[in-house]
Amino acid sequence: MVRFVDVETPYSGENEEQIRKNLLYARACVRDCLIREEVPFASHLFYTQPGILDDKVQKERDIGINCGKELIESLPGIVTVVYQDLGISKGMQYGIDRAIQNRRNVEYRLLGKGWEEKELEVARKHSHAAIWGFNHFQKY
Repeated sequence: MVRFVDVETPYSGENEEQIRKNLLYARACVRDCLIREEVPFASHLFYTQPGILDDKVQKERDIGINCGKELIESLPGIVTVVYQDLGISKGMQYGIDRAIQNRRNVEYRLLGKGWEEKELEVARKHSHAAIWGFNHFQKY
């Protein structure tokens, strides 16, 4: 049976380094879902790519969040999974509250210690590492 999951991780940050770390974490969490044989959706990884929506523009941020929630709420039996190694942001809390309001199950997860080094290694070895900015390896 296919299990759809709505992935909640932080996106916004106080600076570009924090946002890069949050994106790395989100990718690691989506990868974790895939390894668990789930079908994950993380709107903040899709809609915030350059040329789609700008998270720093509040109207565009709201469009992305609401569009993502509408999509996941149309899927049968979807579960919200909250990855909390980096804490719970305001955006994540909104997703949790909306899941509870819509009577969806919410699960809390941790990737655990060492997730950063592991994910950086995975990203660096990826066949499209240069396209995604990992050709010049740096931590963030």
